[in-house]
Formats: sequence, C-alpha cells, structure tokens
Amino acid sequence: MDTIFINEKEILERYKSVQAKAHKGTQGHALIIGGSYGKIGAIVLASKSCLKSGCGLVTAFIPKCGYEILQTSFPEAMVMTDSTEKHIAAIEFDLEPDAIAIGMGMGQEKETQKAFLQFLKSNKKPLLIDADGINIISKNQEWFDHVPEKTILTPHLKELQRLLGGWESEDEKIEKAVEFSLSKKIIIVVKGAPTMIVAGHTVYKNATGNQALATAGSGDTLSGIITSFLAQGYEPVDAAILGVYIHGLTADIASKVMGYEAFIASDIIENLGKAFLSLRP
Repeated sequence: MDTIFINEKEILERYKSVQAKAHKGTQGHALIIGGSYGKIGAIVLASKSCLKSGCGLVTAFIPKCGYEILQTSFPEAMVMTDSTEKHIAAIEFDLEPDAIAIGMGMGQEKETQKAFLQFLKSNKKPLLIDADGINIISKNQEWFDHVPEKTILTPHLKELQRLLGGWESEDEKIEKAVEFSLSKKIIIVVKGAPTMIVAGHTVYKNATGNQALATAGSGDTLSGIITSFLAQGYEPVDAAILGVYIHGLTADIASKVMGYEAFIASDIIENLGKAFLSLRP
C-alpha cells in the first residue's frame, strides 16, 4: 500500500485552468440524481457546488415535490422530474451527460431501490455514488457487478461501516477499504480527518480541511464538486483528489474569518471562488 500526501504541489500537477475559448458546451454536463420529500436540499447543494466548480451545465433529476424548490433556489440548474411526487421510482432521462452523481437525499423506498438497480444496469457514464446510493448497494453488494470501473463512492463513517463491516483500528479500516477498492475496481473517498482517497493499492491523504466541515450538507457539496471535475473530463482519481482538496480548502479559507461554529455547507459553495483563485500563480 502506497500513501501519497495531497498538497498544493500534487494539486497543481493535476489541475487544469479553464481555457480562454471555453464555453458551457466544452465544460461538461453533469447529471445529479436524488432527493426525496424533505431532502431536496441535498440536491440543491450538490447541484450548486457542481456548477460553481467549473462544470458548464448541470441537470438535476428529482421527485416532483422538489421542482419549484430547485428552480427557485438555483435557477442556473436544469430540472427533470420523476413521475412520482415524493420519491424516485423510475430514472429516465433524454440527455447525454458527461458524468452522473446519484444518491444524495434519495431515500431507500422499494421503488427507489428498484429504479437504482435498473439505472446501474444501463449506465455507462463516469459515476459517483453517495449517501443512500451507498446504503442501498451495501445491502445488495451483488449489484457491484453493474457498477463501472473507477466509480467513486463517497461514504461518511456510518456508510463506510455498512459497506465494509466493522474494524478495530484506523489501520484496519484503510486496509479493508483498499481490499474493497481492489476487489470492486472502484475509488473510495473515506471522509474524515483527514479525508483519504483509496484507489486500489494507493491511498491519497488530503492536507486541507478542518472541523468546520462537520456540518449538515457538507458531503453533498463534496459530491457535487467531484462530479464537476468528472464531467469536465478529469480521470476519476484526479477528480476525487481535486474535489477533496478544494472542498477542504474552502473551510480553511472561511474559518479564518467566521470561525468553525458558524460555517455551514452553503459557505463551502460561497468560498469555492477563493479556493480556485488560490491555485493560480
């Protein structure tokens, strides 16, 4: 197992600034799938952070109950709705996204689980699975047969336990994550302090972030940022590395002026511009 520390040098070797002649069609189109009654905010946060991280176009696929919420709170996003009111029952869309994120706020209704499986069977696009997507597939691990190689999973601690089972130490946790990454040919973003990206035998340990990120919706914004890089054409491991670094950097920047307690997920989005500016020479 090799460990690489993600510092500014590592980031600058991977980061590509937006070209002068770029337009929304060259910056990638991301599809964000999820949400359920009472949890549409997760899709708002993921969609906003995705577009604010350089993606050209973002479409959200949500239950009907979230349509007005998303269109009003984030007019820059395009919105498609499921046929049902409060949860996702069938994932059908007539577009060709460059990358897809699924699971944030999605819930685990029986219809939703069935729709998720059908989606996995048909999807060939670069993919990120988060939140309830992870919870569902943890209970149905044979479904990994339908997950594309290099798919990114972004579990928090409890979701990781459901995925891997228990562990007795931090070292065992990472060892099990490495084994799982190798066996399923996926990338696991192990959220924590520090956050680590497990890609086969290689573990990338992030250098940014602090306790301000311990707030509701923080993970939704991280998923949006990583998906943005996926849609822009970055290799999945580089998308994960860049996303985790930028996400943590927003907290490092903002906490200096607003402290830890007052920092919320929306502040991650508000400070993305400053984080990207810090990467410029």
